[in-house]
Amino acid sequence: MSVVRADRAVLFEAHGSRFHSYVAPSRGSRQLCAWRLEVPAGLRGVPHRPTREEVLLVLTGELTATVDGSPATLGPGDVLVVPAGSEFAVDAGPVGCTAWVTTSPGLEAVLPDGTRLAPPWAA
Repeated sequence: MSVVRADRAVLFEAHGSRFHSYVAPSRGSRQLCAWRLEVPAGLRGVPHRPTREEVLLVLTGELTATVDGSPATLGPGDVLVVPAGSEFAVDAGPVGCTAWVTTSPGLEAVLPDGTRLAPPWAA
């Protein structure tokens, strides 16, 4: 059994958000990546295209997720499935938000200019 204590999550910061990585190949997982995402109040996310499907569960606060031009507002307990290759961005509500994100190893984010980013929290 593998238990990852909260104080053992690896913290990364990017684009104004914080990523607390719990599960990734670099920490022994073969098939999953998972992290807690913290987006500060009012932050507008960077549009990108994930190369792997992602599942996002809102834990606290509110966010607006836009997938392929269609926005949806999510609150605690709501889940969003982001298809691989879709254009995706997360904007925080007035109090910010925290979400749990799960995907598979090999995730990359393709930015609007074509730059490919291999997020270290999923490596």
